[in-house]
Amino acid sequence: MQPTTPLVLCVLLSQALLLTSAEDLDCAPGFQQKLLRINQPAEFIEDQAILNLTFSDCKGNDKLHYEVSSPYFKVNNDGSLVALRNITAVGKTLFVHARTPHAEDMAELVIVGGKDIRGSLQDIFKFERTSPVPRQKRSIVVSPILIPENQRQPFPRDVGKVVDSDRPEGSKFRLTGKGVDQEPKGIFRINENTGSVSVTRNLDRETIATYQLLVETIDVSGRTLEGPVPLEVIVIDQNDNRPIFQEGPYVGHVMEGSPTGTTVMRMTAFDADDPATDNALLRYNIRQQTPDKPSPNMFYIDPEKGDIVTVVSPALLDRETLENPKYELIIEAQDMAGLDVGLTGTATATIMIDDKNDHSPKFTKKEFQATVEEGAVGVIVNLTVEDKDDPATGAWRAAYTIINGNPGQSFEIHTNPQTNEGMLSVVKPLDYEISAFHTLLIKVENEDPLVPDVSYGPSSTATVHITVLDVNEGPVFHPDPMMVTKQEHISVGSVLLTVNATDPDSLQHQTIRYSVYKDPAGWLNINPINGTVDTTAVLDRESPFVHNSVYTALFLAIDSGSPPATGTGTLLVTLEDVNDNAPFIYPTVAEVCDDAKNLSVVILGASDKDLHPNTDPFKFEIHKPTVPDKVWKISKINNTHALVSLLQNLNKANYHLPIMVTDSGKPPMTNITDLRVQVCSCKNSKVDCNTAGAPHFSATAVLLLSFFSLARL
Repeated sequence: MQPTTPLVLCVLLSQALLLTSAEDLDCAPGFQQKLLRINQPAEFIEDQAILNLTFSDCKGNDKLHYEVSSPYFKVNNDGSLVALRNITAVGKTLFVHARTPHAEDMAELVIVGGKDIRGSLQDIFKFERTSPVPRQKRSIVVSPILIPENQRQPFPRDVGKVVDSDRPEGSKFRLTGKGVDQEPKGIFRINENTGSVSVTRNLDRETIATYQLLVETIDVSGRTLEGPVPLEVIVIDQNDNRPIFQEGPYVGHVMEGSPTGTTVMRMTAFDADDPATDNALLRYNIRQQTPDKPSPNMFYIDPEKGDIVTVVSPALLDRETLENPKYELIIEAQDMAGLDVGLTGTATATIMIDDKNDHSPKFTKKEFQATVEEGAVGVIVNLTVEDKDDPATGAWRAAYTIINGNPGQSFEIHTNPQTNEGMLSVVKPLDYEISAFHTLLIKVENEDPLVPDVSYGPSSTATVHITVLDVNEGPVFHPDPMMVTKQEHISVGSVLLTVNATDPDSLQHQTIRYSVYKDPAGWLNINPINGTVDTTAVLDRESPFVHNSVYTALFLAIDSGSPPATGTGTLLVTLEDVNDNAPFIYPTVAEVCDDAKNLSVVILGASDKDLHPNTDPFKFEIHKPTVPDKVWKISKINNTHALVSLLQNLNKANYHLPIMVTDSGKPPMTNITDLRVQVCSCKNSKVDCNTAGAPHFSATAVLLLSFFSLARL
């Protein structure tokens, strides 16, 4: 294999990167000569000019800056390229990058006879590399291709060339990768014979910043002869994106009276251009402030960080004296480090001046007057205050306290949330006869504490004078309710008690008359003068108007005022029981089969409306004068039940059996009730009582029902 000579892929930038939208037709911005050659000297001498470069941005070259791909060289302001120290080997190629705010361009210096020292152009100019360039010796040697984005027609245009002097005859170049034969396809292509690399359309760095391609040589059959060798295409940024504020809305808060230089908020914008270039280097400023009082420059924004701070004295930042506590700032972000040629974007910052409790509430007057009728409750007066703080905050909302004059807790005060007034109320009725006047001392404070240098003064307390008006109050019964115990059935006209009512209006010396208000059974009468209550009918404990042995009646006491006032008293009469009710039996009808083997007829129960001891134990008997012997039998089961049974079977018919039941009262009371017994025909599980003229109840059913009633007792 013959030794090969390293070849250089020459990157020719055919147009300057214009940073303004208009072109100067008489001037072509950039290097006048983009490809230069010098012979490799024995040594580059420090500070000795090697050659002169000529660059123009057609705008006077203001702020012209050069960068050299080798750290051992620099370009002076006059365009002379010099070495920074004595050096021999620097490689075969140097790149010089020139930039002003208006244009930028790159020139290539080929050192003929120079020794190959590989270095990446992106390391010098801060381009991102995604794959390193192999450093082994090969016949295809490539360097990155730099292409400005947003190039104009015509297309395709050459951007570089691969030359291989050791390439066999008939071999061809082949280019592959994303942007060639992979999506996005067809952006780059290579002349298979000459090795010229061309771009077919304009590029967008913000879409794809670099393309990683592969170059190789192939024979006529498509077999790879050498390679593939990585070829990196770097899209050079142009300033084609405006700064954008993405995080709005922007709302900041600053406390009133804050020191000068207090940070309110930070606003930052985003620029899609290359962050390593001035195209994305942003500067901030305030374009407009609304309102512009008390100063048109209330705030300042750090041009680099975007921090908004206060610049006025704390005295001017007084919420209570401001025309409007809300400020709106139009913030502008400009790229190109804020130069006039930079693109701009704006956003609105809203700044709220927050209130602090630097004003104490003050009563609108020192003394308030109120009147209230005795016995009434509710709000009697609204206390008004003034506070200059923000009504939407606890620095304005008032809290009232009664600090003197309320020993009986008859008064309360609450804050009206809409008006901030203090609503003074009577919560326990006042008595004119006890006190006709009351004096309260009330203080007002804020919900939030005051700032340290502000305190509550004399205006934060007020006196309330309350006059109680006398009204004609109704008489009051003593006691209420009134209670008395009597036996039922006492004689008509018996005195139950004498009621007593007094008039609270002791200073008026009024007389009192009595009357019956509610007497459900109509049993009572009251003397209108002295209040004696007597009976007009017999009192019956078993009456439906009596509940749990207690009869309730209401009486009125009416004074002689104008108009008269009325008081109501309740009388509770507890009635003691007497044995005035005879017991009764149940059931009073029974059935039995004419051929029954079980001669039990029915279980009888007894009940009495009276109370113990005038009830059970009951005595059950058959009233014998009307009943033949040796047919019926009655047996005691317990204090309240007995069993009636037959001593022999009877023919089908209706029988009436007189049952006598007696209670345990003293004296006792007796009741005789006929028990109707139906003797029925019972054949083939059918009960026939028709001949007997009785209801169709079986004796068995009656017995079961009776036993159930007994079990419940």
